[in-house]
Amino acid sequence: MVVFRLGKLYRNAPLGPGVVIILPCVDSYTVVDLRTMSYDVPSQEMLTKDSVTVSVDAAIYFRTSNPILTISAAVDSILSTKQLAQTTIRNVLGTRSLSDIMSAREEIALQAQEILNPTAANWGIKLERVEVKDIRLPRELTRVLAIEAEASRLADAKIVSAAGELNVRI
Repeated sequence: MVVFRLGKLYRNAPLGPGVVIILPCVDSYTVVDLRTMSYDVPSQEMLTKDSVTVSVDAAIYFRTSNPILTISAAVDSILSTKQLAQTTIRNVLGTRSLSDIMSAREEIALQAQEILNPTAANWGIKLERVEVKDIRLPRELTRVLAIEAEASRLADAKIVSAAGELNVRI
C-alpha cells in the first residue's frame, strides 16, 4: 500500500503487509499488487520488411518492482506498459523479413524485452518475459508456399531419378 498524507508520500516507503492505520480525510492510499501479471497482446496485422502481411499474437508477463514509482511516475503504469508492449512488438516485427520472423521467435522476444525493460523500469514495472505465441499468414500466401514446396520436392525427385538412371547406364 502506498500512502500519501496531505499529498506527500508517507514514510517514503510502501506500507504493509499487515494492519495499516489510515487517517480519514488526511490520507489517501493505493493498493499495489506485487504479483506477476500477464497480458495477452491482441492479434495485430502488420507488414514485414519484405511487404508480407502477417498476424501476430504475443503475451507479456510483468510485475511491479517499485510500488512508489508505479503510482507516482505515470497515471496508469500498467496500461502504459501494455500499450508500449503492443507498439514495440509491432515495430520489432516490422524490421524483419518473413523468414526471419518464422525462424527467430525467441530472438524477437528477447529484442522486444530489451527495448521494453528500460522504459517500464521508469514506471516501476519489471518485464519478466515476452512471448511471441502465434504467427499467422494469409491463406493465399500459405497456398503459394505449399505449391512452391511441392514443386521443389518434385524437382529434387527428378534430379535423384535422373542421377539413378545415369548410374545404371554407366
